[in-house]
Amino acid sequence: MNKKDFGLLILIVVVGAIVAVINPRFLLPINIANTANLVGMFGISAIGEAFVIITGGIELSVGSMIALIGVLFVDFLANQGIPWPIALGLMLLLGVIIGLFHGLLITKVGLQPFVVTLCGLLFYRGIARFYTQDSTAGFAFGQSFPDLEFITAGRSYGVPNSFIAMVIIAAIMWVVLHRSVFGRYLYAVGKNEDAARYSGIKTGVVIVAAYVICQVLTVISAIYFAMYTRSISPGSHGNFYELYAIAAAVLGGFSLRGGEGSIIGALLGVVLLQELQNLVNLLGIPSSLNFAVMGGVILIGVIIDQQWGRFRERRRTREAARANQPTQAPAE
Repeated sequence: MNKKDFGLLILIVVVGAIVAVINPRFLLPINIANTANLVGMFGISAIGEAFVIITGGIELSVGSMIALIGVLFVDFLANQGIPWPIALGLMLLLGVIIGLFHGLLITKVGLQPFVVTLCGLLFYRGIARFYTQDSTAGFAFGQSFPDLEFITAGRSYGVPNSFIAMVIIAAIMWVVLHRSVFGRYLYAVGKNEDAARYSGIKTGVVIVAAYVICQVLTVISAIYFAMYTRSISPGSHGNFYELYAIAAAVLGGFSLRGGEGSIIGALLGVVLLQELQNLVNLLGIPSSLNFAVMGGVILIGVIIDQQWGRFRERRRTREAARANQPTQAPAE
């Protein structure tokens, strides 16, 4: 855990203590379990977003993908009679295809990540609405899938399985990002793509892989959200969820310039965001202000990231100047 992560952890503890003093219901087991469930679902998508941000890119289609995958998955199970393992496999395959599509448009066609994923945000939402004819997708009365429901919406020893899934995925992605050659390539591409290319790194492959990872994790998150809500309105389901993912990554130390960040930081960012959401709910603040809170959090995170980057740059400049300063010869 680096200094940024430790500072964020302290902030989480302080905010949690303040909320608990203001409203003791914050510490109720049911509230903690519900918050952990949301942390798990949003955390999976935030990890995926972090892999794209570390390359200096961005993925804006997360919320629309959650809606599209949700309506497809529910329809496959409820109406088409497809066994859930096969439906899950098809959704993961779709995530891989879309990740490849985005990555290739960025690396081969030369489009900006913002443009590609903004188009995806609009396109996938439109497909979801067209697929259901703008009607709600859901399970019929009495339809049950015990194994799937336990994996997605159940609890093990009181801990939501979505949270457990996030921890497992985070552990795997931590190894990938912080202990593998591919992870070093991701940091190198984010720091300076041209320099990484000249050093022999296949930057296009690295960037495409980051978008594939992001979409696959988005699909997994979408399955959890679909089984959590069990009823999906394609026009609103997943709205602005990409902002939660981006905000969590930025709060966790992932610079929008690329090349910085840690998985632990992204998870702590998710926890802080859900803690703030819980604060809004427990204090009776109108839910319409949720997005105002999100916007403020993102703004503060970006300002802190920018100021921190400038501070480090000035410090490196001073250290370099001192290192290059000639030493005086001793007097005779």
